[in-house]
Amino acid sequence: MRRNTIHSLQRGMITAIGGVSLFVLASVIFTLGFHINFTGRIYPGISVGWVDLSGKTPAEAAVLLAAEYDYPHNGQILLRDGERTWLASPVEVGLVFDPLMNAQQAYDLGRSGSVVERLGDQFQAWYHGFTLPLKMSFDQRIAAHYLKSLAAQVDIPTIEASLHVEGLEVLVQPGQIGRQVDISATVISIEALTQSLMDGETPLVVDEDPPVIMDVNQQAQVAREIISAPLIVKFPGAEEGNPGPWAFAREDLAGMLVIERVTTPGGAEYQIGLSDERLRRFLTEIAPGLEIQEENARFIFNDDTRQLDLIQPAIYGQTLDVETTIQVINERVLAGEHEVALDMEYTTPKVTDDATAEALGISELVSSHTTYYYGSDSSRRQNIATAAARFHGLLIPPGETFSMAEALGDVSLDTGYAEAWIIYGDRTIKGVGGGVCQVSTTLFRTVFFGGFPIAERHPHAYRVYYYEQTYGGGQDAKWAGLDATVYVPVVDFKFTNDTGYWLLMETYVGANYLTWKFYSTGDGRTVDWSTTGLTDKQDPPEPRYEENEDLDKGEIKQVDWSVEGAVVTVTRDVWRDGQIIDEDTFETHYMPWRAVCEYGPGTSGMPPGDPDPDNPCKPDKD
Repeated sequence: MRRNTIHSLQRGMITAIGGVSLFVLASVIFTLGFHINFTGRIYPGISVGWVDLSGKTPAEAAVLLAAEYDYPHNGQILLRDGERTWLASPVEVGLVFDPLMNAQQAYDLGRSGSVVERLGDQFQAWYHGFTLPLKMSFDQRIAAHYLKSLAAQVDIPTIEASLHVEGLEVLVQPGQIGRQVDISATVISIEALTQSLMDGETPLVVDEDPPVIMDVNQQAQVAREIISAPLIVKFPGAEEGNPGPWAFAREDLAGMLVIERVTTPGGAEYQIGLSDERLRRFLTEIAPGLEIQEENARFIFNDDTRQLDLIQPAIYGQTLDVETTIQVINERVLAGEHEVALDMEYTTPKVTDDATAEALGISELVSSHTTYYYGSDSSRRQNIATAAARFHGLLIPPGETFSMAEALGDVSLDTGYAEAWIIYGDRTIKGVGGGVCQVSTTLFRTVFFGGFPIAERHPHAYRVYYYEQTYGGGQDAKWAGLDATVYVPVVDFKFTNDTGYWLLMETYVGANYLTWKFYSTGDGRTVDWSTTGLTDKQDPPEPRYEENEDLDKGEIKQVDWSVEGAVVTVTRDVWRDGQIIDEDTFETHYMPWRAVCEYGPGTSGMPPGDPDPDNPCKPDKD
């Protein structure tokens, strides 16, 4: 029985081994047949997307996929910018579909990896099916290139509104909002739409850049209004005799118009106005003609009433305020006005017509001096009277240093002076204002003997006999060294009113004399003075003889007179309350001066070989 059992087991094993062998053989035969059948073809059960590609060669599969998935070429992408639209296929805007690549992907399934992996993928596809995703790509470079062609139609530059003037026309350039396609943002939007594989619409992403200044119509209207009529500039409260008016024609205004772009808290705007520079140039030109220097009222002291008598009313000063007038003109024209008044500044003099002697501290005569000029010709007398009148009734405030040259002003034919003898270099010649030094010398002596501090004094180059004259025409050398010359504006005479009271000056011109008076309130000062007289005398040089073609034959004319040179030293002590309050030393060096004679061509005996010292212009006897 045991033997039977062993035999049974042996037979079972043989049967089992045979069955396995048959299965393996069958499997091998099936597998070989399967692979032979799908050589070059996609294994069964494999799809790309919804398209079953079982048994298809890659080429057949690619054709099938291209037919099924025609969206890239036949789809419609609508791009919109407001009312404008552009229609494009997905492939035009960057969608890329490669059917052969997708077919090759299906074909490669079950043909890569180890034998087990390949068999597993084949069985999975055959038994369960296997769907591969459809692969499409998006090329942003293609999309960007396409959008650039649209941007050329959409993009516009930002334009700032502006205005300018041509002739009498104000021209306006409207502002424009700038637009620029944002290509990068629009590409992203298109890419998202194509991923759905459906037709659709997407707007162009457009960035807008508005101008800072969009509208200038209001400013243009202001400019038109400014040049719509002439501008009249007037003196304020103009009356007959006032300067002006001044008119600016429309063409002038157009040329003066300034259109300036300025920054504001809200951005920017254009400001309209007339050129400050042009207005300043005009106003600066007319300003001198409008200026009036303020002047104190002038008085004389009435010795009987001991009050002041008005002889010349005060003059109120006025000047043109150029900068304020510029501002006012622009304010008025912007308001639509075409008549504008100048802005004047007015000043009140320190002493007005109602001043009193008591208020100014004027109660008495504090100094007076008289000089003489016998023998002066009419021109010199005219100049003395003209210059002296400038000081009659003039007031000097307490503590002020007075400048004679400043008060004298312009010495010219236009201000009433005549030509008379003046010292010029080493000659005495005819010049405008000869004789003014008679006035300065008289003032100097009035100051000297009044005890006032002298700030600046210049002597003459040589002795002038007028300044040593006495009453009746005599001469006294003690007055040498007490002269002063003034030559505006280079040479001046100055003194200081060092009292606490106003000082009133009066000048009186007679036939042969000039008297200068100071009225104020005395403070008890007195003057001691002394002179060395003429020292270190020098004889004058030999006379000089000059031929003058303007003189006739035989005509002889003396134009300079000889004077000996000398040195004079004058001292002054000013006392008050027993003490010296001021000490001065005035040292004057007078040059010797030669006589000068002129004679006509061919005059006999000239120049003389042995001139007569008493009559140097006398010709030699034939």
